[in-house]
This record gives sequence, structure tokens and C-alpha cells, in this order.
Amino acid sequence: MKIALMDSGIGLLAAAAAVRRLRPDADLVLSSDPASMPWGPRTPEDVTARALAVARAAAEHRPDALIVACNTASVRALGALRAELEPALPVIGTVPAIKPAAAAGGPVAIWATPLTTGSPYQRGLIRDFGGSAAVTEVPCPGLADAVQDADEAGIEKALAAAAALTPPDVRAVVLGCTHYELVAERIRDVVQQPGRPPVVLHGSAGAVAAQALRRIGAEPAPSAEPSAGLAVLLGGHLSELPQAALAYEEGRRLAAVSSAR
Repeated sequence: MKIALMDSGIGLLAAAAAVRRLRPDADLVLSSDPASMPWGPRTPEDVTARALAVARAAAEHRPDALIVACNTASVRALGALRAELEPALPVIGTVPAIKPAAAAGGPVAIWATPLTTGSPYQRGLIRDFGGSAAVTEVPCPGLADAVQDADEAGIEKALAAAAALTPPDVRAVVLGCTHYELVAERIRDVVQQPGRPPVVLHGSAGAVAAQALRRIGAEPAPSAEPSAGLAVLLGGHLSELPQAALAYEEGRRLAAVSSAR
């Protein structure tokens, strides 16, 4: 089994780790183009062109499924990706987990990039899946870039700014950018208020990993023999995991399995 994941940068690490938890025997193809980051401010046409290039590079490795582990690419380019690659290659997009967050009850905050925050796309998801929950959209300028670069000072600054915009009574935080899942516990720490119930974080990595397996008719097998198969593509060229990826547990685990075989 081979699962490919694509993103602008290292935000795909969370979904890759989720795939490996469900199927340790799956070979992985990680395709990104960090030199073109950030994708958010680019035009829809530009994002689509770049997403197609990253996806085509992954498709050359003949995966069984392709996870679009990028919220921006899923919003802007999912239709074009599916039109070109399906049905030969199932394409799984990423959607913010607003529905389960709202269903749990209590106030919800959605942390997302500034362009996604307030966008018709996100407002539509809130309308369709937010139910009666009080939902606050929280822009997080600079957070994805700081995570991409493993910039500790930048991460701390961006987390503090977003936390200041988050109502103190939130019960759940939706992580509306795949990069944010790499600092999920730090997000929980900055929004958790003393004396209040634990804040629940809702990412998308686990859901897209499970959906990828369903699309190819595979069952989870978490006890399977781990695979060392890992191909890293940066701008379409075979490479190594970026150094910044090793700043996160998800990246270190991928590197450890590959080096151990």
C-alpha cells in the first residue's frame, strides 16, 4: 500500500503520522513546494496550478490514494485535482472539523489563516454545520509560516495574538490549517483557562487518513509491521525531510522509522 500526501509545506506531517498510526505498513510519498509558500494570498488560479504540479509529482510514484493535506489547496483546487486524477487515483480533501466541534456543544473557536477567516467558504461551513453553537472565527497571521520554519519566537508571538482573540469560554478549537496540528498542544495551553473544563481540539488529520483507507478499501491495521517506504518530494524533486520537520514529533517519528530499516 502506498499513500501520497501533498501540501504547500510540512503541514502534511500530521496526516502522514495519522496514516502511519492506522497502517504502519503503508509506504508514504510526501510532496510539497515550500519555496512557493504561502499559498493563501495567491490567486485561485495560481494555487490550482501549484497544487496540480505538486500532485502530479506525487502521482508519478503511483500511490493508491492522494491526501490533499492542505486547507487552502482543498478549497481552491480540489475540483481540478479530482478532475485530472480520478478515478485512477482517489483524491481526499481536507475540511475543517467544524461539525464535530459544534455537535459537542458549547462555544467554538476556529483558528485559521487570515484569508480563510471570514471567507465565504468558512462561513458556509459554519452555516451548514455549526448548528446552534456560538462560533468565533480567529485569524492567525504568521502562525503557519512560523510553524513551517520552526521559528519558536514567531510561533509564540502568533499563538499569543490568536489566543487574545479567542473568547475565554470556548469549549473547542477547530484547527483550520494543517500546519496548526503540529503545535496542537501548545494551542491548547494558550487557550485553556484555569478552572474551566479542558478545551477540546479538533484537527482533520485522523479523519482524512481514515477516509483515504476507506476510499481504497483498506482496513486499519495498527499492529502491522512498520514500513520504511518514505519518498520526500520538494518542488517535484526527490529530497530529504526538511530540517524544520524534525522539530516536530510527527517528523521525527517518520525519520526514525526510515532510518531504522
